[in-house]
Amino acid sequence: MPDNSRHTGHLFVRELKLITGNHSLLLTLLIAPLLYVFFYGTIYSYKVEEKVVLAVADEDKSEMSRQLTEQLNNLQIISVMSAGNLQEAQELMYHGKAMGYFLIPKGTQSNVLALRQTTVVLAVNGARFLPSSELTGAITQIGLGVGAGVRLKYQEMSGGLNSTMAMQEAMPVNVDFRPLYNPQSSYGGFILPVLIVLILQQTLLIGLSESVALDRENGHIPLLVNARGGFSGALYGKGLFYLLLFGAYAAFFMNVNYRLLDLPFRGYAPDMAVLLLLFLLVLIPMAIWVGTLFKNQLLAAQLMAFSTYPFFMICGYAWPLKSMPLVFQWIAALIPLTPFVKIYISIVQAGGTLADNMGAVIHLLILWIFYVLLALLGLRRLYKKQQPVSL
Repeated sequence: MPDNSRHTGHLFVRELKLITGNHSLLLTLLIAPLLYVFFYGTIYSYKVEEKVVLAVADEDKSEMSRQLTEQLNNLQIISVMSAGNLQEAQELMYHGKAMGYFLIPKGTQSNVLALRQTTVVLAVNGARFLPSSELTGAITQIGLGVGAGVRLKYQEMSGGLNSTMAMQEAMPVNVDFRPLYNPQSSYGGFILPVLIVLILQQTLLIGLSESVALDRENGHIPLLVNARGGFSGALYGKGLFYLLLFGAYAAFFMNVNYRLLDLPFRGYAPDMAVLLLLFLLVLIPMAIWVGTLFKNQLLAAQLMAFSTYPFFMICGYAWPLKSMPLVFQWIAALIPLTPFVKIYISIVQAGGTLADNMGAVIHLLILWIFYVLLALLGLRRLYKKQQPVSL
């Protein structure tokens, strides 16, 4: 046991010297996590789209059309740009000066006052999903409100009903729409919580796999695996540095970045601490195993950096797992981010606990055992290829 402890400590110090002496590892492990989390967090700090330009062509020139245009401009999401006619409104959208146009045709007010059906036209630029979606939702709500008012007036005039009964006839079903966990239904509120842990995962995977690949490239695997430490000692000794470093990063992100970005945290801190520890324990042997597959540091860095977007897309957060082809579901089951995100979102957004997500916790534990075995087999394979050297 004392020999194993000294060996682990020796590898810890060796890893620190290796990182400080290698510019690529230094940038990846000590600068990139903080830089990326603040950079990307700042991009989405406002979380919602505001003042999306909408070209309004008011051909009716009536009091009702002016009120409708004013209602649109009062919305936080919309900034109205006046257009003289439909053609001008279309050109504003086609040239990218507006994200859509809204046409109020001539005769709109007279049709409404006569209780006749009228049609207004909304066209949005679907090339950008968020602005077009926000415009459609906002104008739909205004249209429903105007339509309810017209139906109310019709019931009062034609049916002889009082205001209460006319309202019940005009709106027999009143939808009480309350988005939970992300009240603003904002893209920033959706993406930022997972973006933080994705940065944590990828910088660890890239940095540690680079380090292992560099040891393989230099023929230093026998320095990690020796008679006193063995393969498990190499795994623990090299992984201990990353466990402490990224444990500190995780604590910093969950406290500082969550406050700076005004992200809600509805769960319990002890549950989150245990979850993050388990997540790191799975990622470390995974990164060591991946590093044993590459012959040089550069190749490991390039391919692991390329994996960031596929990992995010396949983990079940951006797109439901059940909607993916079966082969991708099996691949997703091998990625630690998949069960982690399920538990993480439950704790952070819904106030859940580890006990509420025991199936995903067991999934993480199985992946931990799986990647530990792969890492040990990878180290053993490389050890046999390289001549042992003494420390």
